[in-house]
Amino acid sequence: MGIEEKAENKFQDLAGNAKEAAGDLTNNPDLKAEGKADQAEAGAKDAVENVKDFAQDAVENVKDFAQDAGANLKAAGEKLLEGFKKKD
Repeated sequence: MGIEEKAENKFQDLAGNAKEAAGDLTNNPDLKAEGKADQAEAGAKDAVENVKDFAQDAVENVKDFAQDAGANLKAAGEKLLEGFKKKD
């Protein structure tokens, strides 16, 4: 998740927290509910960004694994060929 998204989500969460507190102080259930909704939306956005980050990391890990496996297979194949050539 980029810094901008994190900052926006944090700001939305804090603003929601302030709205909820203002709703409590003024006895305004609509404002309180709006604040809770803002906080929930910020949390959901964070969760989506975390899943995207996790997926991106997983893709990178799979790429690295595939490259390593390919290099290992190539090295093993070369050793096998060397072994056959020595037998001739």
